[in-house]
Amino acid sequence: MNSSSILDQIGNTPLVEAKVLINKPYVKLLFKMEGNNPGGSVKDRPAYNMIKSALERGEITENTKIIEATSGNTGIALAMIASLFHLDLELVMPENSTKERVQTMRAYGAKVTLTSADVGIEGSRDYAEAKVRDEGYVMLNQFGNDDNWKAHYKTTGPEIWRDTDGKITHFVSSMGTTGTIMGTSTFLKEKNHQIEIVGVQPTDESKIPGIRKWPQEYLPKIFNPKKVDQVIEVSEAEARNMAKELAKKEGIFAGMSSGGAVAAALKLIKTMDKGVVVVIICDRGDRYLSSDLFD
Repeated sequence: MNSSSILDQIGNTPLVEAKVLINKPYVKLLFKMEGNNPGGSVKDRPAYNMIKSALERGEITENTKIIEATSGNTGIALAMIASLFHLDLELVMPENSTKERVQTMRAYGAKVTLTSADVGIEGSRDYAEAKVRDEGYVMLNQFGNDDNWKAHYKTTGPEIWRDTDGKITHFVSSMGTTGTIMGTSTFLKEKNHQIEIVGVQPTDESKIPGIRKWPQEYLPKIFNPKKVDQVIEVSEAEARNMAKELAKKEGIFAGMSSGGAVAAALKLIKTMDKGVVVVIICDRGDRYLSSDLFD
């Protein structure tokens, strides 16, 4: 009998070709379906790599009190993986995070602390950093931890290269912690430096969960702007509408940051005559059902 751990199911997510959203015979748009990870998002990859690597280095043990600020998907992934390693985990997130996220983290056994919505994820980060400074907690720090981007260097990049037979010409990813784009860019550029790496950010005043335009003092330490060839901005309305279009037209049920990434990919494709574009679909839409995204 062949059996495996749930952790063995992280990664090797499928690439699915867009059939309706584009109509250019020499351009392929491929969706990297990260919602197929067991925790439901792309964040399973860095969460596993951060915890596993910290355990291997002896930086955390079952007696360590771990704390992490999250806008959702990383927290769910950390909660799932921490439970398997019997780790004590507290997750901090803004109080306006969707109910499904909070409930899922608690279902995996994590303690969840909600901070004021007025100060957003920055406020959650400040709270977690105070606990580290004053109470001896340990933070994995997805925003500054090289094990975040290295997860994508080891897995996401190689999978995309393999599954496109090395034919990828453009890679499009929303930018939050920036781990996905940093690690995937590093790998793909080693294979072919002409592959165009496209980051997605919200327009000013737009709020898109999972995509950020960080103030300088909160810019993720793992971010290296040299690894991104161009940035395409999308509005909240564009991200929302595309999330709905993805479900209706391509049968892909995903969140707003995935909608934003696909909206950016379609802007890019308007400028192209040929190529293979891979875009990250970072999670599943059922994580947003208590929000107004699909109303």
